[in-house]
Amino acid sequence: MTISKRLDPFPVASPYHGIYAHGVETPAGARTLYISGQIGDSPDGSPLSPTVQGQCRQALKNVEAVLKKANMEFADIVKMSFFLVRREDMDGLVEVRKEMLDGVRPAITTVFVAGLVSPDWLVEVDVVACAQ
Repeated sequence: MTISKRLDPFPVASPYHGIYAHGVETPAGARTLYISGQIGDSPDGSPLSPTVQGQCRQALKNVEAVLKKANMEFADIVKMSFFLVRREDMDGLVEVRKEMLDGVRPAITTVFVAGLVSPDWLVEVDVVACAQ
């Protein structure tokens, strides 16, 4: 159950309209879950996808598994930070974000970085979720 209030004092510009909020307020007493940076590695040892879309999908599936362990879901996400190593991958990130998190509007930060722990990783995401 989503308990957070999305705050948009001015419109979110396209193409990001509907996928994030300028701010998210959580009520007192809510449970907070901090999810460490998740990458595109599959827990079953499947090969790492060579595409940013494949790695984003798997990273978000990994986030979903942690959320489920805490009896939460994507709708409980209040803050996401994405780290991309290639500027040209932004459109792929947005595509997967819309596909997997349709209607979920957390506060989002996206940062382009020189690299991640492994040179094969194209994206990493960390998440804060909140629920009753």
